[in-house]
Amino acid sequence: ARFMRLSGREVFFLSGTDEHGQKVEQSAEEQGLNPQEFCDNVSTTFRDLLDLMHITNDKFIRTTDEDHKVAVQYLWKKLVENDAIYLGAYEG
Repeated sequence: ARFMRLSGREVFFLSGTDEHGQKVEQSAEEQGLNPQEFCDNVSTTFRDLLDLMHITNDKFIRTTDEDHKVAVQYLWKKLVENDAIYLGAYEG
């Protein structure tokens, strides 16, 4: 993003943390925390690292943020309405 900005391009740099999944649950349990506490710690550490490295993101998003949840629910609804979600089997 920094290089593109220096080149005169308009840039929106989004960064954040994915706070869902079994790995989060397992890691939280290993540290004796609930998943939200674990994610809060990881998010804080990640933001601190961005500052330390002078990374200037325009927005930091967490998948537990309310606006993210609303956007995902909207997208999912549109996919269902357009028959883009279906039950199937995957091999590979």
